[in-house]
Amino acid sequence: MEQAYLDLGKKLLEEGHEKGDRTGTGTRSIFGYQMRFDLQKGFPLLTTKRVPFGLIKSELLWFLKGDTNIRYLLQNNNHIWDEWAFERYITSDEYKGPDMTDFGHRSLTDPEFNKCYKEQSQLFCERILNDDVFAEKYGDLGHIYGYQWRHWETKEGGFIDQIKEVIESIKKTPDSRRLIVSAWNPEDIPSMALPPCHTMFQFYVHDGRLSCQLYQRSGDVFLGVPFNIASYALLTHLIAHETELEVGEFIHTLGDAHLYSNHVEQMMEQLSREVRAFPTLVLNTEKKSVFDFEMDDIKVEGYDPHPSIKAPIAV
Repeated sequence: MEQAYLDLGKKLLEEGHEKGDRTGTGTRSIFGYQMRFDLQKGFPLLTTKRVPFGLIKSELLWFLKGDTNIRYLLQNNNHIWDEWAFERYITSDEYKGPDMTDFGHRSLTDPEFNKCYKEQSQLFCERILNDDVFAEKYGDLGHIYGYQWRHWETKEGGFIDQIKEVIESIKKTPDSRRLIVSAWNPEDIPSMALPPCHTMFQFYVHDGRLSCQLYQRSGDVFLGVPFNIASYALLTHLIAHETELEVGEFIHTLGDAHLYSNHVEQMMEQLSREVRAFPTLVLNTEKKSVFDFEMDDIKVEGYDPHPSIKAPIAV
């Protein structure tokens, strides 16, 4: 099954369109691509490079809590959202440190700037962890995924808990074609640190199995997409567990699937590696609700990947 992902990487290298992007990095891009993963055949955590499962768990649990503040992530040693919170801080009037606003360009060529950025970012994270007022002001990323999933605001001033509602619908009306959760709220886009890349997902029940299809408007294929595959596979497992179903397929549909120009060598290295067997997901079956799960309740067994491959993130 991992070959589905590797085929996408190969296609981008061979057929991707040269395309500019918001970050100024440059990409090879294709529009409209689909991958399918049979969750009965293993948990799709890539083996051609190590994908840190702890980060996937903590991010998904963060979403499911409806949380939008990076403090929970930092408490679980997860730094994948730091850049967006830090960017908001360094462009505020309160920030008095060295100018960090040109990080996206200078970081590629200026080691001294890189060092300074890392130092300032570390100080920022320490303050988020230890200063409640500062964390509330600068740790929050706006109405991103968790907010839309759990607290979608209505025009009457109420809130919709989409995750809770879709779980109840799966239990009561499993043949419904409306088992959908959306993170794309046009009214809230301007207030988000990053508009949602994985915009909506739909569940499908057949023969006692729960499948999930994700539509992702934008996919960073080397760094982001491996996380997205594992995250939505995990979400499918958790909801299947609560609704007393087996897992079916995870279907990943991408809009703009792209490989950043500074990820080309890394993707070529990954493509040269031999695929290994997917691991097995193990859940604490004593937990009945998806909202009750904590980090220690979710594990993978038999994960034997190749070493990780480092690559810069485009902000």
